[in-house]
Amino acid sequence: MNLENAKKIMLVTLKWIFICALTGIISGSASAFFLVALEWVTHYREHNNWIIWLLPIGGLIIGLCYHYLGKTVVKGNNLLLEEYENPQKIIPLKMAPLVLIGTLITHLFGGSAGREGTAVQMGGAISDQFTGIFKLDNSDRKTLIILGICAGFASVFGTPLAGALFALEVLYFSKISYKSIPLSFLTGYIAYFTVEFWQVKHTRYNIPILPEMSFTNLFWVILASILFGLAAMLFSRSTHFWGALFSKTIAFPPLRPFIGGIILAVTIYFIGTTKYIGLGVPMIVDAFSNPNTSYDFLLKILFTGFTLGAGFKGGEVTPLFFVGATLGSALSIIVPLPIALLAGMGFVAVFSGATHTPIACTVMGMELFGIESGIFIGIACLAAYFSSGSVGIYHAQIVKGSKYRLYQKFKRKDIGLL
Repeated sequence: MNLENAKKIMLVTLKWIFICALTGIISGSASAFFLVALEWVTHYREHNNWIIWLLPIGGLIIGLCYHYLGKTVVKGNNLLLEEYENPQKIIPLKMAPLVLIGTLITHLFGGSAGREGTAVQMGGAISDQFTGIFKLDNSDRKTLIILGICAGFASVFGTPLAGALFALEVLYFSKISYKSIPLSFLTGYIAYFTVEFWQVKHTRYNIPILPEMSFTNLFWVILASILFGLAAMLFSRSTHFWGALFSKTIAFPPLRPFIGGIILAVTIYFIGTTKYIGLGVPMIVDAFSNPNTSYDFLLKILFTGFTLGAGFKGGEVTPLFFVGATLGSALSIIVPLPIALLAGMGFVAVFSGATHTPIACTVMGMELFGIESGIFIGIACLAAYFSSGSVGIYHAQIVKGSKYRLYQKFKRKDIGLL
């Protein structure tokens, strides 16, 4: 290698390190602001429940904003996946403020949604702007999208390793250049430490007791994990069902979250509890120590699917954590495994099944609950992944590999482009 080539390689390397730093710092700071704002609106709603009656107005505001200002970004996470698979044009930067405002409105007025979608979309929109600044081609632009997804995920959950792996795995490592792998890990850690710098804390969970891995315990782990996979399938199909129903029955898009908001507000009033709206983090934490009722996870699926299907904004992942943790907690009544272990397994296994990302979810489980739980978490994520069906929460995700071949074997011909 001559001196000129070495100089070019060094310049390219420094350029990408700089891009990683910019993506991680800007996306991490955006996530830090989002997490603080989300905590504030949640706290306000919990102490002013009357505001839930304004949910239809909040829905109408979201609907009008996206109808008149955000038609090009309304697909959300699916737009990131589509642009990665078939690059067309740079993702508009307005995706970031629109999804941020939309998600905060959803949570302020009492919708049931998550936060990962917001952080990932902000990260993706921010990172893609560097395409023009650094005059990158489509191949490099794909790397930027990976970095944006990674930065958003890692910063909002405090899991840098899982964030990097999720960004790679959700795309099924499809046409990923080798340089994207180390760059995604670097970006994930920069985004994570940026949130730490802003002194924004993440929720921590604990699995204090782990049984030995015997054949009996393995049987129960696999059985519970299959149920987690079925819950993931129900969640995905529910979200798609409500979205299709609203699109079919209400022609003017801004009216969908308005009417959906009316139904949600009335329903919340009659059931007499707010534990199924918002993120549901207190319920998730409680699930690790106290058994849940058998229907908690079903109601969360219903509320979240309806909220997102109606057109409100937010992510799906924290509700998936809720579904998995409360289902695992409820199973502790009949499954002879520690309640915290079952809740932790469900926490990541339902996520694994709904996003087709068992590797990232296994690593996430170890980051959140400790490496000692890795064998249980890994089995749970893999079993849920295979038992969750062909439909995930992302329409544009490409499903390939062993799961693809398994479902093809069972004549499931609908598993290609979701």
